[in-house]
Amino acid sequence: MYKLYYAPGACSLSPHIVLREAGQDFKMVKVNLAEKKTEDGGDFWAKNPGGYVPALEAADGTMVTEGPVIVQYIADKAGKLAPAYGTAERYKLMTWLNYITSELHKGFSPLFNAKVQDESKAVLKDRLKHRLGVVDKHMASNQFLLGKDFTVADAYLFTVLSWTKRPVIAIDLAKEFPNLAAYFARVSARPAVAEAMKAEGLS
Repeated sequence: MYKLYYAPGACSLSPHIVLREAGQDFKMVKVNLAEKKTEDGGDFWAKNPGGYVPALEAADGTMVTEGPVIVQYIADKAGKLAPAYGTAERYKLMTWLNYITSELHKGFSPLFNAKVQDESKAVLKDRLKHRLGVVDKHMASNQFLLGKDFTVADAYLFTVLSWTKRPVIAIDLAKEFPNLAAYFARVSARPAVAEAMKAEGLS
């Protein structure tokens, strides 16, 4: 059984979705990120020295951190949701995972920081919208990031797109990125995604 260390609505939603999509047995361990404590009072620093979620602990004690690595680890162990290593499709998957983590995920982060000035946030938000536009264009002719098949990269993209609905971000996908809006609705309808959202109190 896996242990997934998570915080509701954070980027840990991505491996949470992947675990459900892959049909894996797992336990969710909620983390108080402000106090760096697990729900049972444990020291989260001891689990992930970086102090952030997600972190995944395997039955043999292996601890995996960093979202894009975690989802590939789960997929490879389960034998689904990611193309085989060494194939062209796997490198496409890794390209998208890297784009999401560096250009989208990290683009959202400063917008959540109350200490960042509004003028700076406006510049950062415009940059983020440009990056979202790249994905919106791709989705004009693709059902999922790699085409017709849902992969771990889609779980990650769905997670960061969910942040557009937060008041501090307020990006209207339907108005500005219709292809992403349709994609988001499509992924939202997947049973595993709905279950993950419900389990984290997000729906």
